[in-house]
Amino acid sequence: MEQQRAEAELAEQKRDELILYLAHDLKTPLTSVIGYLSILDENKGMNREQREKCIRVGLDKAMRLEKLINEFFEITRFRQSEITLSKTNIDLHYMLIQLVDEFTPQLQASHVEVEILMAEDVQIRGDANYLARAFQNVLKNAVAYSDRGSVITISVYYQKENAIINVSNTGDTILPEQQAHIFEKFYRADEARQGNTGGAGLGLAIAKNIIVLHGGTIAVESQERKTTFTITLPDAKIQL
Repeated sequence: MEQQRAEAELAEQKRDELILYLAHDLKTPLTSVIGYLSILDENKGMNREQREKCIRVGLDKAMRLEKLINEFFEITRFRQSEITLSKTNIDLHYMLIQLVDEFTPQLQASHVEVEILMAEDVQIRGDANYLARAFQNVLKNAVAYSDRGSVITISVYYQKENAIINVSNTGDTILPEQQAHIFEKFYRADEARQGNTGGAGLGLAIAKNIIVLHGGTIAVESQERKTTFTITLPDAKIQL
């Protein structure tokens, strides 16, 4: 009976924490959207340049709000096991090149470069859309927390029918106690750092869910200002 009560209290605590996170993460962009719409409503004679700026910023905040809501729905789908994978053969090098291209504006703004190192052309089998999402979340984390002017390295190699993907960046070290929780939903190693990604602390949790769903693993190692995320995926082979 005592154990059941403790479990019930823990479940209630987690629900309260979830509500707190939802309120916190949704309130900021929503407040901004309301603020800019109010400015537009109250200032009918606003000049064109100011009006366009309000619309642009308001739209940006609304899109961030939509992104946060989509992340909440996505992590819930994983929790409820509603995911069905559509597996195909994937050219890993081509996928990674495409993903890096998506980050060109952020990379240019922070003068960060990305190099992809592959000794062999590795092919993996999995759901291309979901795996791209997982790699995107890991790469997004590396881009957000890399030192200005540094280089992000993505190294891929084949080992016993497994594809090993390492994503390494130079930046603030993630402490051991933070590493232990970094793949947990809503975990924030640092509130100030979290603002860099514009997310809800779900990106790495979603990435882990996707990797595990493919029978793989993901781990992190961080020391002396170098952080490396290592993803291992089974059912890989060398492209001839």
